[in-house]
Amino acid sequence: MASLVIGLTGGIGSGKTTVANIFAELGIELVDADIVAREVVSTGTKGLAQIVARFGNDILNPDASLNRAKLRELIFSKDVDREWLNALLHPMIRTEMLNQLDRTQSPYSILIAPLLFENGLDRLVNRTLLVDISPKQQRNRTIIRDSVSAEQVQSIIDSQASREDKLSKADDVIDNHGEISALRSKIIALHNNYLKLSNNA
Repeated sequence: MASLVIGLTGGIGSGKTTVANIFAELGIELVDADIVAREVVSTGTKGLAQIVARFGNDILNPDASLNRAKLRELIFSKDVDREWLNALLHPMIRTEMLNQLDRTQSPYSILIAPLLFENGLDRLVNRTLLVDISPKQQRNRTIIRDSVSAEQVQSIIDSQASREDKLSKADDVIDNHGEISALRSKIIALHNNYLKLSNNA
């Protein structure tokens, strides 16, 4: 496992994926909480079997994979189901993320987690890095990228920790209001700093 783990976070539409990809180009290994969350409920897993046991085969697509849209509808209409699902999946996701981080070989590694602070995942990392943009830019970028309504985007933003809260908790902040070239130079500066910190860890 890398001696230094950086927790990368940011609100919807902030540019986390772009930032993560630039770190990957610099040879840094990534573990993505969203990908892990899909892996623990993929076909043939214990996670999926337990979901089917609770909600029945109707929760599956014709190919026996999880129907995520149907599950989302169910858990948002019933608090008890959402709490059950979180209690089932959060420990599985945490264990798998730690397993994947343990296998990383780069000088430091990055854990990408949109809900890093909200889900207490910042306790698993040595430093936190926030990709920051204004709520207006978040809305505009997400509406264009995902072809969704402004209301939908706002409800997602409202369900996440506030920008102020994240800024107060983050060790490092990347301002992503500008051009990609400016973003790249900020990431290279952080990369060099993280390399120094990993050597001292």
